[in-house]
Amino acid sequence: MGLSEIENRISAACKKAGRDRADVQLIAVSKVQPNDRVAAVLDQGHRLFGENRVQEAAGKWPDFRASYPGAQVHLIGPLQSNKARQAMGLFEAIHSVDRPKLAQAISRLAQEEGRCPDLFIQINTGEEPQKAGIMPAQADDFIKDCRDLDLPVRGLMCIPPVEETPSLHFALLAKIAARNGLSGLSMGMSGDFEQAIAFGATHIRVGSAIFGERVPGQG
Repeated sequence: MGLSEIENRISAACKKAGRDRADVQLIAVSKVQPNDRVAAVLDQGHRLFGENRVQEAAGKWPDFRASYPGAQVHLIGPLQSNKARQAMGLFEAIHSVDRPKLAQAISRLAQEEGRCPDLFIQINTGEEPQKAGIMPAQADDFIKDCRDLDLPVRGLMCIPPVEETPSLHFALLAKIAARNGLSGLSMGMSGDFEQAIAFGATHIRVGSAIFGERVPGQG
C-alpha cells in the first residue's frame, strides 16, 4: 500500500469528519522492520515512528536520528519499570503508561533528570484480563494520580479487542479523555484508523500497510 496511499486515506477521513489534517499525526510503526524499509520511509520525508521495544529502538534509532534530523520515535508497546530510564532518553512520547508502579518510576526519573517525554495513559477499554491498561472505572483516579506526580499526561491510548467493533472503544476513550480535559487520543491502526479519526484520534498507528509485512529477526 505504501505511505502515500495511507496519507491520502488520512486526508479523506479528516475531510469526511470535518477535521483539520494537521490535527492527526501518523505514527509509522517500524517495529521488526528491516532498516532499509525504515530508511525508505524516512527518505520520503516522514519523521514520526513507533517502536514496541526499548532494546530494538536503542539498536537502530540513534543512527537514524543522526542521518535524518527531526526524526521522532514514540514507544507504543509495554514498558517495564526497569527500562524506564532508558526509554526516557530514547522516546519523545510513551503511549503505554498502564500502572501506578510505572508512573511512579517515571516521576522519580523526571525529577532527577529535569525532563520527561509526553505521556499517554493506556486504557483497557475492553477490560481484557490478558491485556495491559487501566480499567475504565479506575481511569479518572489514575489520571489524577499521574497529574499529582507532575507527569506530562497528554492523552489516552487504547487497543480495542480484535473481535469487537472498534468504534465503541474509540468513543469510550474519547469520553474519558474529554471529562479529564485531555486532548490526545492515541487510537486506530491499519484496519480501523478511519473510524478512529471520526472519533477524534490525534495519533494513529500504522505499520505493515506502510512498510509491508513484518520480518521477525531482521532489523
